[in-house]
Amino acid sequence: MSSKRSGKSVSRIKTGSFERRLSLTRAGLFAGTRMASHMATNWIGNKERRDERHRAMLSSQARFLVDELGQLKGSVVKIGQVMALYGEHFLPEEVTEALHTLEDQTTSLEWAAIERVLKAQLSSERLAELDIDPEPIGAASLGQVHRAVRRSDGLELVLKVQYPGVADAVDSDLNAVAQLLRVARLVNFGPEFEDWLEEVRRMMHREVDYRLEARTTEKFRQMLADDPRFVVPRVLPEYSTDHIIGATYEHGHSISSAVVGDLPLERRSDLGKAALELFFRELFIWGEIQTDPNFGNYRIRIAGEEGGDDDHDRIVLLDFGAVQSYSREFLDPVIQMVRASYEDDLEAVIDGGVKLRFMSSDWPKEVLEKFGQVCMSVLEPLSSDHESWPEGAVNSKGQYRWKQSDLPSRVARQAARSAINRYFRVPPSEFVFLNRKLIGVYTFIAVLYSEFNGEPLLRKYLYGEGDDTPDASATSQITKA
Repeated sequence: MSSKRSGKSVSRIKTGSFERRLSLTRAGLFAGTRMASHMATNWIGNKERRDERHRAMLSSQARFLVDELGQLKGSVVKIGQVMALYGEHFLPEEVTEALHTLEDQTTSLEWAAIERVLKAQLSSERLAELDIDPEPIGAASLGQVHRAVRRSDGLELVLKVQYPGVADAVDSDLNAVAQLLRVARLVNFGPEFEDWLEEVRRMMHREVDYRLEARTTEKFRQMLADDPRFVVPRVLPEYSTDHIIGATYEHGHSISSAVVGDLPLERRSDLGKAALELFFRELFIWGEIQTDPNFGNYRIRIAGEEGGDDDHDRIVLLDFGAVQSYSREFLDPVIQMVRASYEDDLEAVIDGGVKLRFMSSDWPKEVLEKFGQVCMSVLEPLSSDHESWPEGAVNSKGQYRWKQSDLPSRVARQAARSAINRYFRVPPSEFVFLNRKLIGVYTFIAVLYSEFNGEPLLRKYLYGEGDDTPDASATSQITKA
């Protein structure tokens, strides 16, 4: 959950399906009328001029709709945020750019409304045990977080409180947003978009299921209990309900804070390695992945500070509402592509892409090979071919410089320049979420300005090499919930 605070608060959130639907319908009809008028008149001038006007109209439409979504708050905003993150395959660029601005809308709900939720969900005896700060430390689209202290022993905790009505509004909100996009003519609806929409629906239902999130948080805490590099809050069942999660408050700094940036290179690199290894465990061993790469879900606890130890800087992991469990049917081809990329086996990379249904065996050979090469380039920081690393991406010790390499931008440019854009098909939703997670991990490491080679860690999980190896090789040890 984001910890940014705007200082503004509202007294209530529109969650009644009628009033929300009415607001969205009005917005959609107005936007649709504007677009229809634009389409009827935008035939004058050359194609370049017409395209420019059309892009400007899309951008204007998107900003208008985002303003409308932002006023409604609740799951509508979360749906817009999810679409911004994962909708680039379906939505015009102008629309996703506008939707990204929803991420900055962190208006909180006034304390009186939150207090009503607490009183309805927790007994008066439980509430009397706590001193709760009415000023939230974090506000997001579905709920907000308040710090508290237990009077009996001074335990510091947080209460994550879901906004009233948002869980019941998920389905109607998602349907309304989809209808709004349809009426405003901002998206082409088809089977692939409908499948993706259903994945967003499942994702939203997981995010408002606080019982599930509490269980998942505790599960990850147990799985990481023996690793001193990580901290996961301890869920407090006595303060947790369907709409509240009570957990220990865990001290830490923002990943982009000056105090973290001032850490010595070796320590920042160790934190980067820890983040990469956690992703490998999720992918290769557990088959469960936290798919929300928002930096608000992480903190850095520096060695020797409050709640820490003297030996390790630690990554504090927060918010397990977006954890997804993956099947072997999906993970096996992904792991095949990772292994094949490392082993420079282009044919096996292509085969994995075909199994994952975002490549097709009937495409021209040169397109398949270009597609495979783009996929392989993603493993650059993990490869053994250091000679291919760009100038400036290697330090004097031969270590990979994650920030200076500018890898995500280079991969995007490589894909855009090639012919694969014309053949590109929408990947399965699982792959979209996994790809977003990988970009998030790479960005996390880059923000730390870490410098290290990822190859030894990859070999550890591909082949079981090195100290402290996984229980088995990557292809045979995926445990399920």
